Amino acid sequence: MKLAVLLRRHPRLLWTGVLVLSVAGIGLWLHTPSAENKPQATQSAALTVSVATPRHQRWPHTISANGSITAWQEAIVGAEIGGLRLTTLEVEIGEHVHKGQTLARLQDETVRAELAQTAANLEEANATLQEATANAERARRVQGKGTLSEQQATAYLVAEKAARARVAGLQAALQNARLRLAQTQITAPDDGTITSRLATLGAVVQTGDELFRLNRGDRLEWRAELPAAELAQIQAGMPVKITTTAQQHFNGQVRRVAPTLDANSRTGLVYVDLINASAARAGMFAHGDIELGMVDVVTVPQRAVLLRDGFHYLFLLAGDNRLTQLKVVTGTRQGDDIAILSPLASETRVVDTGVGFLNDGDRVRVSTLGTAAAASTGE
Repeated sequence: MKLAVLLRRHPRLLWTGVLVLSVAGIGLWLHTPSAENKPQATQSAALTVSVATPRHQRWPHTISANGSITAWQEAIVGAEIGGLRLTTLEVEIGEHVHKGQTLARLQDETVRAELAQTAANLEEANATLQEATANAERARRVQGKGTLSEQQATAYLVAEKAARARVAGLQAALQNARLRLAQTQITAPDDGTITSRLATLGAVVQTGDELFRLNRGDRLEWRAELPAAELAQIQAGMPVKITTTAQQHFNGQVRRVAPTLDANSRTGLVYVDLINASAARAGMFAHGDIELGMVDVVTVPQRAVLLRDGFHYLFLLAGDNRLTQLKVVTGTRQGDDIAILSPLASETRVVDTGVGFLNDGDRVRVSTLGTAAAASTGE
């Protein structure tokens, strides 16, 4: 209140104060540095990284595929005679058998009785044939001499032919009975391992009933599924490296390529023989690489490749230690290296550590230890 009265009585004081404040504001503005004149802060490096250079290597050119391991051929062992009871089972699933080895036996009493009856009938027929043959010989000797009538001589000759025919028929029946007796023993058609057993002790089997399945020769194969474009590159004899889901590794060789494609999936099969694969089992799912030949590739360490948003990237190091993010197309992997299909100069420096924390344009520090280690490995 006193200040207001004082200013009304002495207006010069008001103007003097305004003038002083204005001069002070102008001075402060002149001595304040502008944003343009401020010294820019030096950007610090984001991360310390190591670098590597692309390598030129000669790698196998491969085609990858998935498929199942199956038996080369499965033999179905069935009953060749019906209406008989299964009395003996000689083998179990997984047992190795040899060609001709007995797998099971059927009840054979009825068949043996039939065999004995046929053999007795054959003996009787042989005796009848002997008598008929003797009568026919006499008829031939006296034929035309009037000793025997023509009708009687003809009857002897016809009886001989009938007796011979009966003997021949009974001989065939005896052979059939022997064959039926042999069929009461179910035998292995080839060497191999029993993979299935449907036979049940005491069951009455019928002709054609499946009793066993046999993996012929214990041979296994890998059946790879490939599209038509890749299938056309495969030839018989090409080597294959196969890995199962249990991380078992086998070698193989292409035996043949399917001549047709599946109408639904548009893929075809490649049949690969497994080599020294005793640990493999039919039904295993496996991944394989079919080797087409050798090819020159440019590789970098796998850790240098960043997968981001569904694409693969490399970070290239420029002279000022700033990074350039480069989208690339990758190829096959071998060991710790991966092939780069995109053009990449040999002198390019590629960041191979901590790529998941980097972005395009970042400035980094280069680890001399990492560079020396890369140089010592030829990277």
